[in-house]
Amino acid sequence: MSTELTTTARPYHHGNLREALLAAAERALETTGAQDLSLRELAREVGVSHAAPRRHFPDKQALLDALALNGFEQLGAVLAKAINNAEPRFDAQMLSLARAYTGYATAHPALIELMFAAKHKAGGPPELTEAGERAFAPALEAVAAGQAAGAVVPGDPERVAIVAFAALQGLVALANTGFLGEEPLNDLLDDAMQRLMLGLQPRTA
Repeated sequence: MSTELTTTARPYHHGNLREALLAAAERALETTGAQDLSLRELAREVGVSHAAPRRHFPDKQALLDALALNGFEQLGAVLAKAINNAEPRFDAQMLSLARAYTGYATAHPALIELMFAAKHKAGGPPELTEAGERAFAPALEAVAAGQAAGAVVPGDPERVAIVAFAALQGLVALANTGFLGEEPLNDLLDDAMQRLMLGLQPRTA
């Protein structure tokens, strides 16, 4: 083998290949979309042979599933931190969660779309469903605590949380498609959460 070939050939090994591929894939996802993700191109970007990524991801779908799983783990950490940093009042915790979620979702629009598509895909890995449940567990716990304190209408905490999430996801969709224009997302978010909190309060006789 010539010296030139030895020095220019791409290495098969990488000290942290899986994490490097996921980081590169997440960047590519946000710029080119899931359809144009290529294991070969990612291998070139991280500086390994085109066959090396298949040690961790046998095909493109495996990479996409891993990206979604990683996204739910990141989101779960963001939401847990939001709860830990908020005052114990229900409205304060929900506002903190809302700001954390919308911040993450608007910073990673393509990843969020992939996460929910992968989670609800028929025949998808059960780990994705479990990761999604773990990620949103802080929100469900906050709703249940609010009900126990008498600040939230009784009923299934998951249904209450879905109502709140629908409002947030609507704002995220408007922001990510540019519909809001110059309107600050946080201002709209604060207004939406104030009205949501009023709607979730138990009715008095």
